[in-house]
Amino acid sequence: MTEWFEQWFGEEYLRLYPHRDDADAGDAIALVDRVAPLRGRAVLDLACGPGRHAAQLQTRGARVVGLDLSFPLLIRARRRTGNLVAMVRADMRHLPFRPLSFDVIVNLFTSFGYFADDEQHQVVLRDAVALLRHGGTFVLDYFNATAVRRQLVPREDRVVGSQRVVIERRIAPDERHVLKEMHILDDGRSFVERVRLFSRDDLVQLMQRAGLTVGQQFGDYAGGPPTEAAPRAILVGVKA
Repeated sequence: MTEWFEQWFGEEYLRLYPHRDDADAGDAIALVDRVAPLRGRAVLDLACGPGRHAAQLQTRGARVVGLDLSFPLLIRARRRTGNLVAMVRADMRHLPFRPLSFDVIVNLFTSFGYFADDEQHQVVLRDAVALLRHGGTFVLDYFNATAVRRQLVPREDRVVGSQRVVIERRIAPDERHVLKEMHILDDGRSFVERVRLFSRDDLVQLMQRAGLTVGQQFGDYAGGPPTEAAPRAILVGVKA
């Protein structure tokens, strides 16, 4: 059975989210560089998408590898980084790297929480931590589930380029996922995003079970505090 993220993250995704820019990615990587200096480090951008963050990592002197499941997004990432960053197509549940290969791993902009059960999420983190060298850093950037619940916009109408799009959002009946349906009115196609509503405490527990000591936590890319109203849950874990 094809999972939703195997269908969604392609050219249509890029057309419907044109506003995601390099400045936003630059702020995120500046924060990463604060907590884990990047120059000369081997860094894995886990679920790198179209390469916004990989390009910023590259400019800060990191030796970057990007991994993503989406072939169209990897093509865009390769172009964005001038073909100077290694790009690997793989499912993050089956990481094709040797243990102890990286100094830093980043998983940014809620590129996690997509799987059918929590055990798969735990396996991803466990296997990713195995790739870190001792003393290495894992940075997980997730949405703040509390803020998502409080600020959910049930319906939104947009015109993106020449396309009319209706976006519908709701909390799933299990109260554990947020669902977003994208309806392209001009051609009748629809896409669904289904993301786990992990709380900050949930994420800390997942990271600790994977072998990380979670220290610094932030609520935004400026390094603000992790309050209930903050937009992000950014957690920094270190491997012993």
